Amino acid sequence: MINLILFGPPGSGKGTQAAKLVAKYELVHISTGDLFRYEMSNDTPLGQQAKNYIAKGELVPDEVTIGMLRNKVNATPEARGYIFDGFPRNIAQSEALDVFLSEKGTAVSKLIMLDVSDDEIVARILNRGKTSGRTDDLDEGIIRNRIDVYKNETSPVFNYYAEQHKSVKIDGIGSIDDIFQRLCATIDAH
Repeated sequence: MINLILFGPPGSGKGTQAAKLVAKYELVHISTGDLFRYEMSNDTPLGQQAKNYIAKGELVPDEVTIGMLRNKVNATPEARGYIFDGFPRNIAQSEALDVFLSEKGTAVSKLIMLDVSDDEIVARILNRGKTSGRTDDLDEGIIRNRIDVYKNETSPVFNYYAEQHKSVKIDGIGSIDDIFQRLCATIDAH
């Protein structure tokens, strides 16, 4: 199995690249953002909780995120592997993911970080906000808060997997195809 963590700040291109990787490697894409949006659009209790946190640019609590992730993985037992997008966001989630995958007889293969500057992230998200329908994509203050939250709370995850010799950083600037080629080269190098 190939189990990838696609890592980087909001707007770094994880979703775009994950779709291309799913097609090439026949993996299941698990985007916590998509899971949250599904729950929110269906106005479930978890969705209502998530909505309150996301509207402020804050992270959704671990237990909510992990529960959604477990359900998604358990619903796709035939998968050849997974791309985790937006998860894990902290060390506790990383440890929970490692335990969960170990129970399934597998492990994280690599964490690949898309390296993109803050100003580029802001520009990308503001541009995305023109069509995404997400009010949090239109407010530069919220966007910068999301970047700060990422740096403070999620960047230690890179170091956690680096200690296991699984973290790789690639340049997230360039054409979609150029970035995709960098990702494939990194994945195929295992």
